Amino acid sequence: MKMMNRAALLAALGALATFAGCANTSTMTYLPSGETGFAINCSGSDASTSWAECYKKAGETCGAYGYDVVSKDTDNGATAGGSVGGIFGANIKNRSMVIRCKQ
Repeated sequence: MKMMNRAALLAALGALATFAGCANTSTMTYLPSGETGFAINCSGSDASTSWAECYKKAGETCGAYGYDVVSKDTDNGATAGGSVGGIFGANIKNRSMVIRCKQ
């Protein structure tokens, strides 16, 4: 039963991402060194989105100082939502990275 709830939650999140397009967010976080950094999430289902969206958001977040990429996830995707046969399914790409702004 617990696995079924998790699958339903993932399907609902996938469907939400489908309607939202690209979840292009930047959230302040702390790095292992104690410095502040930013977690950039640019996951989405739009076929035209790419890592460029993450790099663009990182540039907007840090401005003219620039940034260093601390870590970057792989570009995984899976079909989420839809109906029997996957007629209305969406290929959700999970893209996120952690950056540190240069000073």
